[in-house]
Amino acid sequence: MKHVTAKLAATAIIASIGAEAAATEWNVSVWGKRRAFTEHIEKLAELVSEKTGGEFTMNVSYGGLSKNRENLDGISIGAFEMAQFCAGYHRDKNRAITVLELPFLGVENLDQEVAVSHAVYEHPAVKEEMAQWNAEIIMTSPMPQYNLVGTGEPRDTLAAMEGMRVRATAGLGEAFKAVGAVPTSVTATEANQAMESGVVDTVAFAQHAHLYFGTINQADWWTANLNPGTVNCPVVVNIDAYEARLGRRARGAGQLDPRGD
Repeated sequence: MKHVTAKLAATAIIASIGAEAAATEWNVSVWGKRRAFTEHIEKLAELVSEKTGGEFTMNVSYGGLSKNRENLDGISIGAFEMAQFCAGYHRDKNRAITVLELPFLGVENLDQEVAVSHAVYEHPAVKEEMAQWNAEIIMTSPMPQYNLVGTGEPRDTLAAMEGMRVRATAGLGEAFKAVGAVPTSVTATEANQAMESGVVDTVAFAQHAHLYFGTINQADWWTANLNPGTVNCPVVVNIDAYEARLGRRARGAGQLDPRGD
C-alpha cells in the first residue's frame, strides 16, 4: 500500500518535470528511524531518482532538519521542500484534517483509509488551510487501526479505564477521556520513555509502532480488537519549491487518485 501511494506521487512529480528539468535536490524532514511508517517516502525518493536518471534526488532526514511537531513550520518558511507530519501533534495548525482522527469512523482497511484521506485532502477547506502554511498535501501515510498496550491490571472494561493515563492524540484521546481516562499527547518518539517512567499506564499505537518504539516490551497486556481509530499523517511539499521546480501543471491536474495501480 505504501509503495502504491509512493508510485502515484512519483508519477505526478515525474510527469511534471519533463525533459528540461535541471539537477534538483530536495530535503525531506521526517523523524525517528526508517520504518514501515516512512517506506512510502523512501520509495518515492527511489522512484524519482530512478526515473530522472539521478537528476532529481530527495534526501530523507530522520530528525536532522526539524522536530516532528515543527515540520509544518519548516515547510512554511522553506527550510526544506518536503515533510511528513501528524495532524494530532498540532490540531490548531491543521484543524480541517483532524476529522480523519475522530474515533470509531468505521474504516475497515488500508484501502479505505487511503481513499477517505484523499477525499478529505481534496476539500477546499483543507487546501486553503494547508496553503496558509505554504504546503500542499501530495500523499497520505496509511496507518492501521490503533490498539493499547499497558502495564498493571488489564483495562478490559470501560469502568476499568477510569483514571487510566493513556498516550493518545486528537480524537482518540477525546474518546478515552469520555470514559474517564486521562489522555496525554506525547509524540511517538517520547512514548516509550513516558511508559517506562510511569507518566502513562497505556499507549495507543498501531501494531508496528508498538514493535518499533518498544512499548510492547514493557507491556503486561494488550488489546487486539479495540480499534478506536488511527492518526492521519500526510506528506506535504512546499508550494513555492513545487511550483518553481515542477511547474503548475502538476497542481492543475488535481489530487492524486489513491485507487490507481
